[in-house]
Amino acid sequence: MSLPPLVEPADELTVDEVRRYSRHLIIPDVGMDGQKRLKNARVLCVGAGGLGSPALLYLAAAGVGTLGIIDFDVVDDSNLQRQVIHGHSDVGRPKAESAADKVREINPLVNVVVHNTTLTTENVKEIFSQYDLILDGTDNFATRYMVNDAAVLLGKPYVWGSIYRFDGQASVFWAEQGPCYRCLYPEPPPPGMVPSCAEGGVLGVLCASVGSIQVNEAIKLITGIGDPLVGRLMIYDALEMKYRDVKVRKDPECVLCGKNPTVTELLEDYEAFCGVLSEEATEAVTGSTITARELKEMQDKGEDIFLVDVREPNEYEIVSIPGATLIPKGEFLNGSALEKLPQDKRIVLHCKSGGRSAEALAVVKNAGFNDAVHVGGGVLSWIKTVDPSLPEY
Repeated sequence: MSLPPLVEPADELTVDEVRRYSRHLIIPDVGMDGQKRLKNARVLCVGAGGLGSPALLYLAAAGVGTLGIIDFDVVDDSNLQRQVIHGHSDVGRPKAESAADKVREINPLVNVVVHNTTLTTENVKEIFSQYDLILDGTDNFATRYMVNDAAVLLGKPYVWGSIYRFDGQASVFWAEQGPCYRCLYPEPPPPGMVPSCAEGGVLGVLCASVGSIQVNEAIKLITGIGDPLVGRLMIYDALEMKYRDVKVRKDPECVLCGKNPTVTELLEDYEAFCGVLSEEATEAVTGSTITARELKEMQDKGEDIFLVDVREPNEYEIVSIPGATLIPKGEFLNGSALEKLPQDKRIVLHCKSGGRSAEALAVVKNAGFNDAVHVGGGVLSWIKTVDPSLPEY
């Protein structure tokens, strides 16, 4: 479905701008009016990496009047295989500054705003409020959910993209016109289930394919032309050279944009929400992680263990592993759980997917329970590999 133009047109184009954008101006659907809207548009690109690189170059070339770039990272040799906005001489430089230089070289008429900082819950609303549209080029779930939530709360549309190995996805999330990211992915995947590009790799040219699609969608939204990817997920398979799209419906029960939202402010900790482990937890689980099947074998053998469920009471009521004692993670963090742990049994911790039990394991090990372990994958793994009859939640 076509949508009204997102941006009002600028008053005029200069002679230099008419000359530069002449190939746009002779397209009837764009024309003078569309180019004026592009000139008046303010677009923020979150990330100057694989997706941000082609996106920034084409947004600048298209004549977007104000381009914001936010990235806290520096250019590394391993980036150059796909992050084409950076060059060898940029290694060691802040990505936001390196990208800004290339944008100015592509189009000196663009006003570039550099945010050489980490996007956080403290600054995301203030930064997003300066722009008409957000283009999301991030590569981790914590930031994706934060971008989505901030955009919904501020009423901003944003263009999302994702890449991995030979596969790419793109969509437009705009809660006022369709679904948000949480409608598609209500919960993040368990930690470790979806490898990052650093872990699994990505074909460099895939970034150009998906990044250019994101820019195409941004231009359509700004100018009010075509049928944007609102309510549709575009899926690209580079090996098979196939594109397909899947309808994404607005979830009336969405916790953020549904009829009765329960998330009305930014979360305090998106990394915790997405199960990103602290350094202490990462160290604690190394060599101290068992599978759900191994837990079942321990129980069947009658091993002397004390199984602890560190989830919340409402989760425990939905489904639980037989024999587990409920002690929520918060009691481990405040220390009150330690007095409930027997000294003569091996402590085995679990949660829903493994993130919270890993954090609790760090506390337990620091308290001297050196042989304690946790169940990787938690209840979800138990349901999948041991007892499929139990309900998922």
